[in-house]
Amino acid sequence: MLRFPFRWIAALTMTLMVFGGAVAQQDVRPLARIAFGSCADQDKPLPIFDAILNAKPDLLLMLGDNIYADIKTPRDKVNPDVIKEAYETLAKLPAWQKLRETVPMLAIWDDHDYGINDAGEEWKYKEESKKLMLDFFGVPADAPRRTRPGAYAAAIVGPPGQRVQIILLDTRYFRSKLTRADRPGPGMRVPGYLPNTDPDATVLGAEQWKWLEEQLKKPAELRLLCSSIQVVVDEHPFEKWANFPKEREKLFNLIRETGAKGVIILSGDRHLADLSVDAKAVGYPLYDVTSSGLNQGSPVWRAPEPNKYRVGGMPWGNNFGMIEIDWSATDPLVSMKLLDEKGQVSVRETIPLSLLTPKEAIPPKVALAPGVIGPLEAIKKKAGDEVIVQFEVKNGRKTAARFFLNSEKDFRAEDNFTVLIVGKALNEGKWANAKEETFIGKTIRVKGVISEYNNKPQLQVDDENNLEIVGE
Repeated sequence: MLRFPFRWIAALTMTLMVFGGAVAQQDVRPLARIAFGSCADQDKPLPIFDAILNAKPDLLLMLGDNIYADIKTPRDKVNPDVIKEAYETLAKLPAWQKLRETVPMLAIWDDHDYGINDAGEEWKYKEESKKLMLDFFGVPADAPRRTRPGAYAAAIVGPPGQRVQIILLDTRYFRSKLTRADRPGPGMRVPGYLPNTDPDATVLGAEQWKWLEEQLKKPAELRLLCSSIQVVVDEHPFEKWANFPKEREKLFNLIRETGAKGVIILSGDRHLADLSVDAKAVGYPLYDVTSSGLNQGSPVWRAPEPNKYRVGGMPWGNNFGMIEIDWSATDPLVSMKLLDEKGQVSVRETIPLSLLTPKEAIPPKVALAPGVIGPLEAIKKKAGDEVIVQFEVKNGRKTAARFFLNSEKDFRAEDNFTVLIVGKALNEGKWANAKEETFIGKTIRVKGVISEYNNKPQLQVDDENNLEIVGE
């Protein structure tokens, strides 16, 4: 079995720190090029390893399905010997050997290297499988992930001001049972999955949730939150965090409540590549960069899966991902890339690191009464929700049919919430002669039912008594 060469460990001082659970020392050079990928069938050619090597990453993150134990073996016949044989097959590949000897690696599992397709906490060989994975990737015998349930791990690499935190989530060991639909959806051979709304259902388990909160409170400039399955994407019927909606919301809330800045999610599983972003989930744009298909991508064109959060993607073809950080800039630049089997960039998004910073909560001029919410909470509501919303009007515009009142100066801003005065409230009663200056700079409190326009929540008021000015 391959091990990390000692001289390489000594030179970079990172493997022991990461797998041992310690925080990197300040004199460790910052990470600037981080490759990642998932889904490698050890019995098929893997020329993409050469492309990854040529990209000269400082670190490679293997996000799961790093081998496939259950493709040739029937589900009920998969056992530790089968998993071990799959790892041994991968270890014999010259391209893997060269990559392993050259590039530091961190790894977490998904279902096919865990053992069987879509498996969770019920997998009977999960302890044996865990040992095989940790042995294969050279995790030290005294590493915390060796002795506690689950395979999760984290580390911070780099000096203050240039710290990158790597968080490897275990979405298998503790995960509750999936809920399957009664019948296949359009174009599907088997039924897909439905949301599991059981309040006790979990993805990470109690101890891992506690551990994750501790990690997010540690200081770091950039945080790569590695999940074997997609977090932001929620429309396809396959495995994803949205199958456990309470758990996904718990993750978003945890990022918000800890004030963790710089979070980018890296995911795999789907045999495609996607760059997605949710502008509302955590108080700043939350990117989910999916790279799946080191050799499992579709060899021919296929239509993209539905994804309203997509910035760009590769619905077919083998791929890997890269995170590049330009620390020399006053505001460091972070590039998220998806590359094909030859190392050519297919998708790229570059942002200033400061974009991934929680917006400071400004106390309202008028305190919120019990049951009243502010605009940042209002934009997370869904059509049909009854709410009482309060905010300072920073922008207003009146037309013949509507009066727009906005919580932000730029009504196009993702965190803007809009109230529309319409109907009788606009044309009759106390607001009939209102102008922009009637509201701008004033705090309003509005009662009503959320509706949506262009997938964005808003509140329409046609009863003058449901809108009041509560502060100058």
